[in-house]
Amino acid sequence: MTFSNYRVLRAAPRVSILALALVLAACAGADGSGPAQPPPPAVNVAAVVEQSVTAWDTFSGRIEAVDRVEVRPRVSGYLERVAFAEGAEVRKGDVLFEIDAREYRAAHERALADVERARSRVALAGSQLDRAQRLLQSNAISRNDVDTRGAEAAQAKADVRAAVAAAEQARLDLGFTRVLAPIDGRVGRALVTPGNLVTGGSSVLVTLVSLDPVYVTFEGDEQTFLRYQSQARAGERAIDGAARTPVRFALGDDEGFPHAATLSFLDNELDRSAGTIRARARVANPERRFTPGLYARVQLAGGDPFAALLINERAVITDQDRRFVYVLGADNTAQRRDVQLGTAVDGLRVVSHGLASGDIVLVNGQQKVFMPGMAVAPTTVPMNEPDAVVAKVGAR
Repeated sequence: MTFSNYRVLRAAPRVSILALALVLAACAGADGSGPAQPPPPAVNVAAVVEQSVTAWDTFSGRIEAVDRVEVRPRVSGYLERVAFAEGAEVRKGDVLFEIDAREYRAAHERALADVERARSRVALAGSQLDRAQRLLQSNAISRNDVDTRGAEAAQAKADVRAAVAAAEQARLDLGFTRVLAPIDGRVGRALVTPGNLVTGGSSVLVTLVSLDPVYVTFEGDEQTFLRYQSQARAGERAIDGAARTPVRFALGDDEGFPHAATLSFLDNELDRSAGTIRARARVANPERRFTPGLYARVQLAGGDPFAALLINERAVITDQDRRFVYVLGADNTAQRRDVQLGTAVDGLRVVSHGLASGDIVLVNGQQKVFMPGMAVAPTTVPMNEPDAVVAKVGAR
């Protein structure tokens, strides 16, 4: 090794030490007292909401028609005409189908002729009875013949009544060749087309469902049913479990539960195989928004209103089986609070344990807090708008 190489090797540790010193000097504060501290992270905070809320139990349900009819013909024959537009609304009494009426019209005319014939026999039998009674006074005829004429007159009158009944039946059958809508509602597709033979009381021609009002049906679990019964015994709910109980529901495209109804029916027993009980609410449907068969999310009032604390669910952090939030403490530090959550109310969650009135909760930016007691830079926002400040920045 030459002397010059030895000098380079001796100088290398000095260069490294000098570089490290420069780095430490750069990290030192202006006064040289220590490393510069990073600024506290910016977070959004909101005050805990205090309000009176009603606990709601949530169920899955369906919209159902109050009336659903499978329209069938009362007489047999060949279908001649479909008199409605498929999927249209119809009124009670509107003609839906027409069956070939020629045979029934002829039968009605024949029945009317039978009535006239029977009435002629009544007139003849009456005349013969009067004549026989006069002859009996002069002993020109026997009492037996008079009785026979009287029986014939009575039978003729009975034949008239039978003929009139047959004529009425023939008139009804003729009318039944025009199949009428039994209720107001909307028809489906025609299940039988003209030219086909339909059988009276058997062939289903079309289905018809009523539209206003409609039912919202759902099934509750056994534990909820028992809780409601306990509330009823305590005087907190109607005894029958149905009257005066408010219901709200939402369709698949609704936000929240915007539609209100009242529970109108609770079944008289639980389904033993499923452990559920069927209930339904009745709701007006003048705008035809609620089509039978639609899925609905249903909420039933679980009890009387109570005072509650609510927070945005965005504030909640999950740590294995525990949930907690960060509360703004003294000197703008984030303090951990374990919480127990209750039901959802208008986009917020009820906090049943862990918070107190007046607490300020971190609702956005909690991921920047690495440990309890860490200083933060808070910005106050509404509880239901945790991204309010971020949204304003993005709009510039």
